[in-house]
Amino acid sequence: MKLHELKPAEGSRSERKRKGRGIGSGNGKTAGRGTKGQNSRSGGGVRPGFEGGQNPLFRRLPKRGFTNINRKEYAIVNLDTLNRFEDGTEVTPALLIETGYVSSEKSGIKILANGTLDKKLNVKANKFSASAKEAIETAGGQIEVV
Repeated sequence: MKLHELKPAEGSRSERKRKGRGIGSGNGKTAGRGTKGQNSRSGGGVRPGFEGGQNPLFRRLPKRGFTNINRKEYAIVNLDTLNRFEDGTEVTPALLIETGYVSSEKSGIKILANGTLDKKLNVKANKFSASAKEAIETAGGQIEVV
């Protein structure tokens, strides 16, 4: 048997029902929709979340919290990620995106101190945590806030 000879098992697939194609088809005239009513009409039916007039779930649940429209979300890079670069490299947001360590810059890049750094790097980012700043400078590197 070859790949182009594969077929579904006999009787496992049924043909599509052609609705509204005459009385002999078994699905003629009203096409299985019954007579009259909301669901018999074209475009009929109810919107998603409609519960027949009962107060829907999304209205019954209390509103909680607050969403700040001015929130800044930073792409996070840890020290163990920076450790993958060669000694003396200038690490910029563009380089992090190019190498694939960060998928998008978002509102900027923030360096956090998860892991260890034992390479001397010149790191340019939008924000640094205090412990990350200390770790980079202890390893002999420099930081620059972009």
